Amino acid sequence: MTILIIILVLLVLILGVALYHQIKAANNHTEEQQQLLKDYQKRVDEQERLLSDYRSLEQNFDNVGQGYEQALLAFDKIEEDKQKMQNTVNTLQQQNHDLQEQYQKLCGSQLQKMQLIEQAAFEAKKVLTTNPASALRQLNCILNANDVAIETAIEADDNITVGDIINKAVLESGIGAASYLTFTTEVGEDVKSTMLLTNEAQAVRALGALLDNAGKFTTEGSVKLTVKPQGTQLQFIVEDTGSGISAEDAEKIFEPFTKLNSYFEGAGVGLTAARSIARRLNGDLILDTTFEGPGARFVLSLPS
Repeated sequence: MTILIIILVLLVLILGVALYHQIKAANNHTEEQQQLLKDYQKRVDEQERLLSDYRSLEQNFDNVGQGYEQALLAFDKIEEDKQKMQNTVNTLQQQNHDLQEQYQKLCGSQLQKMQLIEQAAFEAKKVLTTNPASALRQLNCILNANDVAIETAIEADDNITVGDIINKAVLESGIGAASYLTFTTEVGEDVKSTMLLTNEAQAVRALGALLDNAGKFTTEGSVKLTVKPQGTQLQFIVEDTGSGISAEDAEKIFEPFTKLNSYFEGAGVGLTAARSIARRLNGDLILDTTFEGPGARFVLSLPS
């Protein structure tokens, strides 16, 4: 019995020692696991820190990229504003250049006008008593010089027949007395008796200037005046067999102080003044570029 008890005690001791060692081993293993867990957590924390640093760097890079893009946009805006400013400067320079040209042209035109008026007044004074018709033409030259730049509408409150306008314009221009050409009219009696509400003096001046121009540039041959209705207007058509005018010069001849041929007398304001008068009477004066010649054909239109 005693032996059995001793054996049991020994077994209990052995089991206790074994259990102790198992518990100790388990504790050691637990500590190792805890250490491993701490090391793992440490590595996780390190990874998270590195990830956070990476994200910070990435954000900084994005900010730098956005800053670069903004810098590029700002640079493009500066270049655009610079180009706009340059365009504005170019426009202002061109406008200044154009104004200087217009000023110089105006000064030249005014000087020519003054010289023309002085010369015409001198010539009119010389022939006033001996040749009234020539004096009248010089007076018209003065009036034409004053009319080249006027755009004010002309009052049309005179009743006059087409025949009277023709007769007075022929007399004023002197073309009926020209011995070096043949002047004819082609106007129906019904047209001659047509009454116009216009400005008598200005209508006569416009047609007279047109006839005078035809007489100057027709050294031989003929000049013909035809009048016919065209819609709400009457057309005074003057054809001559003179040197003619090219289509390229169809508008140039109406510019003030323009002479295509310096061998012929005149100051280059007759056609300019005639067109100005016609337009201020709600009509017009053109060169018919479809006319095959020889010579030239002008069409003066006045409201009927």
